[in-house]
Amino acid sequence: MAMTASSGAAQDDGSHKPAGQSERSPFARVTELLAPYQPGKPLIMLSLGEPQHPIPAFVGPVLAKNLADFGRYPLAKGIEPFRRAAANWLGTRFKLPRPIDPDTELLVLNGSREGLFFAAITAARMAGKARPAILMPNPFYPAYGAGARAAGCEQIYLPTTRANGFLPHLDALDDATLARTVAFYIASPANPQGAVASRDYFAQLKRLADRFGFFILSDECYSEIYTREAPGSMLEAAGPDFTNVVAFQSLSKRSNLPGMRVGFAAGDKKFLSAFHELRNVAAPQVPVPLQQVAVAAYSDEAHVEENRRLYRIKFDLADQILGNRYGYHRPAGGFCVWLDVSAHGGDEAVTVKLYKDAGVRVLPGSYLARQQADGSNPGDGYIRLALVQDIETIAEALHRLVQTLDPRGVP
Repeated sequence: MAMTASSGAAQDDGSHKPAGQSERSPFARVTELLAPYQPGKPLIMLSLGEPQHPIPAFVGPVLAKNLADFGRYPLAKGIEPFRRAAANWLGTRFKLPRPIDPDTELLVLNGSREGLFFAAITAARMAGKARPAILMPNPFYPAYGAGARAAGCEQIYLPTTRANGFLPHLDALDDATLARTVAFYIASPANPQGAVASRDYFAQLKRLADRFGFFILSDECYSEIYTREAPGSMLEAAGPDFTNVVAFQSLSKRSNLPGMRVGFAAGDKKFLSAFHELRNVAAPQVPVPLQQVAVAAYSDEAHVEENRRLYRIKFDLADQILGNRYGYHRPAGGFCVWLDVSAHGGDEAVTVKLYKDAGVRVLPGSYLARQQADGSNPGDGYIRLALVQDIETIAEALHRLVQTLDPRGVP
């Protein structure tokens, strides 16, 4: 049966109502949840997906060499060396239908988050549809919902559960909803579950976008964190002109540079032209010295391979320590672990218990999701762990978690 907007997916009509709990930052909510308590052991933070591996050695020297460029305003589109380096990296990393044109098909971003936010506004302006809707996975990255609200679009949240491989079920979408869709957010690897879309999945989504005239906003910031096969890109299935497809990338995860705030958007040149016009007056510009660091980052894979090696070791630890508890499975991509703790009291209760008894701070899964039309929350009963700390700290945190939730099952 097709999933209608009224019966199968959570909705928000885009009106400016007071923000409910689900519209607030999940990190602000967990801070409030834990405020009455003190950590029972030295605190280990697994709630925030902030990479903690060493930054690449070239960052300091490149910044020092380009300090003078902090004295001038950057161009919104990005310097030519950055755009060329990012386009070259895309062409090397992915099997694109043709090379990206760095002059018309790529823009620098102040991190992928602001790009994903402004993209919703651009899509709504370009589409010009009545009762516009923006579709997104549920759980989801909060910038998607914020962008849809700012664009005045109905937000339709598509449940991503184990039953559908933790990706939106495309066959369940009805034509009436798709006809008024202006944008579809997709994340691969997914946050928080780490699911990776196949080329066939991307191709099906592209066919829907072309048939119904909406933009695919593909969040690929975790594409370089994987332990098996390298994830693909939506751009690989976008056709020779990348029509209706825009991919978003960031150096935060790939290069352990979350504080640098540099990324890019690449794809449909008509979209990027309008996107550039909006960002040129409304979005933060990216300092030139930081773009020069990004040129070096996109020209070097050694630090990325070392990054993956460290995450691979930590997932090996998760395999050993968690085993088959809490529905754990090694994700295909990303650095998060998605654990089912519904049998242990639910996500909020377990979050409090782990903090109060074990000193481990995690994130309740329900805080990352919206309530569906049937009253369910796809994140309910799950907790998210971000394996961003060093190897020894992750091992300690996982042991504490198991000892706290399953003391009788610990040798």
